[in-house]
This record gives sequence, structure tokens and C-alpha cells, in this order.
Amino acid sequence: MNRTIHIFYPALFAMAVLVGPALAQDRIYRCGNEYTNNAVQARERGCKLVEGGNVTVVEGTRGTPAAAGAAPKAAVSLPSAPKVDPNDQRARDADARSILESELRKAEARHSELLKEYNNGSPERNALDLRNPQRYMDRTAEIKANLTRSESDIAGIKRELARLPGR
Repeated sequence: MNRTIHIFYPALFAMAVLVGPALAQDRIYRCGNEYTNNAVQARERGCKLVEGGNVTVVEGTRGTPAAAGAAPKAAVSLPSAPKVDPNDQRARDADARSILESELRKAEARHSELLKEYNNGSPERNALDLRNPQRYMDRTAEIKANLTRSESDIAGIKRELARLPGR
């Protein structure tokens, strides 16, 4: 009998800890798309009791009545966003254009060097390549991959230049 008491009290304590919070919750009522735990308000509005499971409600944003019927704007700027002077923006765009053009020239120069080194798929063999044919094939594949990457870089820079306003 003494053993039964030692098992019974811890089990009872565990049940109290687990069931206690569930019993402490208020009843939740659903009133259309709204939820409330106010029983008086729920009875007045004819709300239904929500049973089974927990309810989590996250408040959404509410639009103004004028905005609800209005067409969505293409770009919305925040009223607190800093305004940029048109002359400053033109200067920034010109700086961006000059940086991109410089990068394009560097990428095209590197591409022409790679083309010269690739030599239509037959790069010049060096002393190490003569001793190890696999090294030559690996070097050729690496040059070809670098050429492909270089072409992709040039195309990306040209796309960025085309996006800039101006010229």
C-alpha cells in the first residue's frame, strides 16, 4: 500500500500541471470573422461557441474605405522615405553607368585573353602538359569553363547597363 501512495501522488501532480492550463482558458466564441471570449457580448451578437483545439487570432491591417475601392498603385513610396533630388539621382546614375562601363571593358579584355589562350580548343602545350596528357585536357576544360563564365559576365553587365536610365 505504501508503494501505491508513492506512485499515486506524482501522477496526480503531473496531471494537475498538464490539465491546469487547459481548464484556465476562457471559452472562445466566433462571431462571423471575429472571435471573442466575452460571453455577454457573444450572447448579444448570437456568436457560436468554438469547441476543440486552441484558437490563435492575428489582427490584420485594415484599409481605409477610400483605398478599398481604389485601384492598386504600381509603386507605393512611404511618406517617411527620403526624397532624392533629381540632379543627385542623375549623378548617381551617371556614376553607376561609368562603373559598369569600366567593368564591361575589363570583362571584354579578359574574355579576349581567354579566347587567345583557348586557341579554338587547342591551347598551347607546356612542359607539364607534354608529360601528362590528362593535365592538358583538364586545363583545356578549365579555360573553356572560364570562357563561358566570362561570356555570362559580359551579358549580365550589358543587361545592367540597359536597365539604367539615360543614353
